[in-house]
Amino acid sequence: MKHAQTNESVSINIRAKVRQRDIIDKAAERLGRSRSDFMLDAACSRAEDVLLDQIFFTVDAGTFEKFQALLDRPLPATDKLRRLLKTKAPWDKNKRA
Repeated sequence: MKHAQTNESVSINIRAKVRQRDIIDKAAERLGRSRSDFMLDAACSRAEDVLLDQIFFTVDAGTFEKFQALLDRPLPATDKLRRLLKTKAPWDKNKRA
């Protein structure tokens, strides 16, 4: 799907039940936002979540082999990596041995 890279506004029209509109209006009012701003923000946030949660990617065999090789290659041992691996996780800091 191609999209124009402009700041031009476009219209998005949807139909909703009265109950849906009312709950959206109530939430938008709580945040001091317009219905349109609230709905657009909520829809974009959900769309980003869906796209970021994508777990299947289609690639050709050569690309997959390169990707697999990168995953299998060990990281170089650097001072930063050693320090990171020795650092206690924040959720483990208060645990007793």
